[in-house]
Order: sequence, then C-alpha cells, then structure tokens
Amino acid sequence: MDTNPGPRQTTATAQRLNDAIKRLRARLRTESGQHATGLTPTQLALLASVVREGPVTAARLASLEHVSAQSIAQSLAVLKAAGLVHSEPDPEDGRKKLVSPDPSATELVDRLLSGRDRFLARAIDRVVAPHERADLERAVELLERLAAADLNDDGI
Repeated sequence: MDTNPGPRQTTATAQRLNDAIKRLRARLRTESGQHATGLTPTQLALLASVVREGPVTAARLASLEHVSAQSIAQSLAVLKAAGLVHSEPDPEDGRKKLVSPDPSATELVDRLLSGRDRFLARAIDRVVAPHERADLERAVELLERLAAADLNDDGI
C-alpha cells in the first residue's frame, strides 16, 4: 500500500499550514501588544533587525529583510520620526550611514518578544497535553526545516 500523499493532499496540507501560520502570527501580534505600537509588522521586523544587528547599514538591512532599499528607507524614516532609531556616518566609510537603535527601541522589541513567548508558553501549557509535547517538538523541527529549505537546490 502506497502511503505517500498525492499532489492534491500535499497542496491541501500546504494551505492548512499557511492558514494556521497566519492565524498564529495574528494572534501573537495581538497578544504581544504589537497593534498598540502603531507600527506595521514590516516596520517592527525592521526595528528588531536594527536592535539585533545595529549599528548596521540600510543595505545590510535590505538584504536581511529581503526587501528593496527603497522599502527600507521608507520604514527607517518612520522609525526615525518615532525616535526609535538614529543614524550617523560610518567611521570607516563616511559615504555610508549606520543605523542604531534607541534604548527605547530595544525595550520595545524585548517587551514584544517576551509577550509572544509568554502567550505561547501559556498556550502550550493549556492546550498541548504532556504526552503531546514530543509531537510539538517534532513539529517545530519540521517548521524549522521548512523555513530553511533551499528549493533552488535539486537535492530537495
């Protein structure tokens, strides 16, 4: 008996996974207080990159976020106006600017991330039975593999 799912089943599973990820991300944004910041998910992702990587060039941020330099410039303008980031000339190359987080940005990102973590920990404790925890660990490993998949390689 063939236990390999057909293309139709794989597509249905992909859609269910996509829908579940969207709902979970929306829930995490709500539970963490992200909506109250007035910043878009894109702006907050960029801010988290600045906090993690800073001081960093806009070109590096564009590469990290997989977006255009123009998109980075627009989001950085909003973050600068909010006082969350600042830029200064790169001491090694005065033609470039280095973007750094304000301490308030670091606090904001930490608060949002810890809010997400607290929600997920509570949800796991309430929804995932102890005997299902190993299944959850395996699911996380599979999600990590999917996120890291290089589909340009014929090895997959």
